[in-house]
Amino acid sequence: MAKMRAVEVVRAGGPFAIVEREIPEPESGLVRIKVQACGICHSDEVTKEGQLPGIQYPRVPGHEVIGVIDAVGANVPPRWKVGERVGVGWNGGYCGYCDSCRRGNFFACQTSTQATGVTRDGGYADYMLAPFSALATVPQELSAVEAAPLMCAGVTTYNCLRNSGARPGDVVAVIGLGGLGHLAVQFAAKSGYNTVAIGRGSDKEALARKLGASHYIDSAAQDPAAELQKLGGAKVILATVTAAEAMQAVIGGLAPTGTFMIIGAVPSLEVPALQLLLNSQQVKGWYSGTSLDSQETLGFSVLSGVRSMNEAFPLEKVNEAYDRMVKGTARFRVVLTMDK
Repeated sequence: MAKMRAVEVVRAGGPFAIVEREIPEPESGLVRIKVQACGICHSDEVTKEGQLPGIQYPRVPGHEVIGVIDAVGANVPPRWKVGERVGVGWNGGYCGYCDSCRRGNFFACQTSTQATGVTRDGGYADYMLAPFSALATVPQELSAVEAAPLMCAGVTTYNCLRNSGARPGDVVAVIGLGGLGHLAVQFAAKSGYNTVAIGRGSDKEALARKLGASHYIDSAAQDPAAELQKLGGAKVILATVTAAEAMQAVIGGLAPTGTFMIIGAVPSLEVPALQLLLNSQQVKGWYSGTSLDSQETLGFSVLSGVRSMNEAFPLEKVNEAYDRMVKGTARFRVVLTMDK
C-alpha cells in the first residue's frame, strides 16, 4: 500500500509525532483530499491538549485545509470530482437531523456531526478523508496558503460580521489586530462599515489603516469606550482578543441596540447588565460556520481583495510552527505546506 506522512497527537497533552501511514481509501459519502496546505489555529489546542471529552487518540489535527480531490467514494454527488480544489473547515460534515450542525456548531449537535481534526483526522497530513457535506469549492484566484486560514479564521470573522445586524455606514469596532482581528478589520471595511480598529500601542495604527480601518483607538492611551461614544457609539463591537479585561473596557462604547460579538475565547466575562438593559443591547457569541459559509467567505475574499497574512512552514517543522502560534509570535496566521 502507498504511504503518506501524518502528524499525530498521540495522547491528550502529548507531543506531535510525524509518522508514516497508509493512504486511506474513501468509503461511502467520503472523498479523499490530497492536502496542499493546512492552517494552524488556536482551536487545534482542543485536540493537542484534550480539551474536549471523548477525543480518540492518536488523532491528526488541522481544520483549515486546502487541497485537491484525488479519489471519490460511493454515494458522493457528481458535482464533486477528482481534480477539484476544495477546502474543509471546522464543520467536518453533518448528518442532517438537527439545525445545530448545519449552522456550524458541532458542540450542540446531538447526533453524528463531525469536527475536522477533533472527531475525525484533519489536515496535518499529505492526505485526508472528508464527507462531501464538509467541502467548499476554492477559487483559483487564491493560493492554497492564502486560502487555508479563511477556512476558520476567515469564515468566523466574516460570518460573524454579516450576521451581526450592522449595515453599511454603521460604526463597527474590532478589538485586536492579531490572527483574527487583521481579517475582521478587512472584512468590516470591505463590507462598507465605518470601521474602528482597537489595539494596544500607537505602533499598530499604520497597520490598522492599511487594513482599511477609518479610525484607530490606542487602548493603552485612550478610553476605548469613550472614544467610540464620540463617534456615536458602535452598532457592533467584534472582540477577537482572548482577554476579558480588554473586552470589558470597550463594551461601554456600544450604541443603543448595539451588539457585542465575541469570537475570542474567554472563560468568563463580566458585563454591565444595567447598561445592556437600559439600552436594549446584547452580548452574543459566534461560532464559525458551515461549508457553504466557508465557500462564500472565499468568494467574498476574492471579490474584495481580503487576504490573510501568513507564515508558511513545511510539514516537518510542525513543532516550530505550532510553537509560534501558541506563543503569539507569528504575524499573523501560520500555515503548514505539504510540498516535499
